[in-house]
Order: sequence, then structure tokens, then C-alpha cells
Amino acid sequence: MSEKLTSYPVKRFDGPTKRYVRTLKLRDNADLIAEYRKRHAQGNIWPEIIEGLKDVGVLEMEIYINGTTLTMIVETPADFDWDASMSRLATLPRQQEWEDFMSVFQQAEPGATSAEKWMPMERMFYFYD
Repeated sequence: MSEKLTSYPVKRFDGPTKRYVRTLKLRDNADLIAEYRKRHAQGNIWPEIIEGLKDVGVLEMEIYINGTTLTMIVETPADFDWDASMSRLATLPRQQEWEDFMSVFQQAEPGATSAEKWMPMERMFYFYD
């Protein structure tokens, strides 16, 4: 019996955008993963975190999970500078507090910023018409 595949709507933006794809490993503990999911459920992410992402120019962010592997997709304006924006994000209110709040679940060094924890993924294939 095969699993039913789920698809997700994609938001369209008025101007040109680009996409970043990052990955992070969670600790292999079912209780921790359940709590991590709970903390990321709709309405549970601190409003300052969402506002900070918007303030640095992030248009959309999605996180997918498969076992202990997370994949984050970030849509930004075409002129977005990842390094400068993530450096700025790290200074915004509650951002490091959120990173520390999440670090117990993640295979990452204590005190690491989001940019230090989430590793870039290389696109190895694409198909566009």
C-alpha cells in the first residue's frame, strides 16, 4: 500500500524572486521531534520571529520534515543578500532567544545562529519550460 502524496500550494509574487534551500538535522528522539513540531505549529511561533523574517526581506518560508531531516525553503526578492540579511536577523529582538529555545531539538552547537545551523543545499537538477 503506497502513502498518499500531499501537494502544497505555491505563492506567486509580483516581481522576480529567488529561492534558498537549507537543511538541518534534528536529534533522533520521537518525543523531541513531537515537541519541535508543536512549537512550529500555526500560532505557536513567536510573532517577533515572523516579523523579523519579514523585516529582513524574506517573502515566504516553508519547513518540511522527513524523519530527523528538515528542509527549509526561503523565497526572497531577486536582490536579496542572504549573508547580510541573516546577520541583521541575528540582531533582532528575541531571535537568538528563539534559536536557543529550538536548539535542544537540533543537532547544532549551543548559541548558534539560524544561518550557522541551517546548511545550504546544492540544486543538482531543475526543469523549467
